Amino acid sequence: MSENTPPAALRGMATVSLWADDVEAAVDWYTRILGVEPYFVRPEPPAPPAYVEFRIGDTEDELGIIDRRFAPPGGSGPGGVVTYWHVDDLRDTYQRLLDAGATTYEPPTDREAGFATAAVLDPFGNILGVMYNPHWLERSARDASRASR
Repeated sequence: MSENTPPAALRGMATVSLWADDVEAAVDWYTRILGVEPYFVRPEPPAPPAYVEFRIGDTEDELGIIDRRFAPPGGSGPGGVVTYWHVDDLRDTYQRLLDAGATTYEPPTDREAGFATAAVLDPFGNILGVMYNPHWLERSARDASRASR
């Protein structure tokens, strides 16, 4: 990048936000699905949570769950954007989500060049996309190699 080139407007995904009428139930469901507890809860217990964040995956991406009463108008239901999280076994993960109470939004679909996608509606009405993504695997391996040097 030259000194006259402005920095990238979008530098990376910071947080994926999901909405729930019952944040405690959503935290319980996502804790079981993700296998980790949230690292950030507001307000702090014993008050019921209005916002929680999980750090997940190899790069500890943030997944936030927010009380639906704080959603912008029209912004808390399924929409035109699906965030896909890389998974190593798409069909197994998709089935685990269904077994845990999610419903099909997009069935597993093989794409070109080894990509495959699926999406579910979680029990709280959010779209949760999962994807087998060879490019993500390549980048992850490259990042791990750099980190070990």
